[in-house]
Amino acid sequence: MDLFLHTHKLTKKLPKFELFELGSQIRRSSDSVPSNIVEGYGRRTYKQEFIRFLVFAHASCLETICHFEKIIRLYPELKEETLSLKQRYEILSAMLYNFKQYVITRWNNT
Repeated sequence: MDLFLHTHKLTKKLPKFELFELGSQIRRSSDSVPSNIVEGYGRRTYKQEFIRFLVFAHASCLETICHFEKIIRLYPELKEETLSLKQRYEILSAMLYNFKQYVITRWNNT
């Protein structure tokens, strides 16, 4: 959730015309990460549903990383802050992947 909040603040620094283009896309993808984790956990009784939402969360995390790369290339003045967030999302991506693998191989609903 903290990453989403930091990402949201970063998007407010984009030029006005980007607030509803790239800014909106990155806000949606970054918001989707914690939202899908929470929704999947809420469905954890059904292992395949839980996995499905973890896949969505991971995909949204990767999408957010892609959007950060766009910001880095388009807006050098935001590069330092964006790189920091991108690195944190890359760590989160690895964590989500590993957790998804754990749920697939070891999650027991009993």
